[in-house]
Amino acid sequence: MRTTQQFSITLPNEMADIVKSKVAAGEYATESEVIRDGLRALIARDRAVDSWLQQTVGPAYDALKADPARAVSVDQVRATLAAEHKKAIAKV
Repeated sequence: MRTTQQFSITLPNEMADIVKSKVAAGEYATESEVIRDGLRALIARDRAVDSWLQQTVGPAYDALKADPARAVSVDQVRATLAAEHKKAIAKV
């Protein structure tokens, strides 16, 4: 039984050039390997986002729902971000 499927895809010229340049540079043996690696990266990113949503966002939402007093106003967020930005600029 075959474990692969053949696809015909169409890419914008810029993306096709990137795929070809990866093969020409010796980073990959074939165009298919470039596409497979890109799909692996996409799968990894999707898993990371799902994990973040489940482990960080969901519990934070649940905690806020259970205790709405924990909420931070938009003005408080802006003030905190402005202070962090000032610190970062001062370090440079």
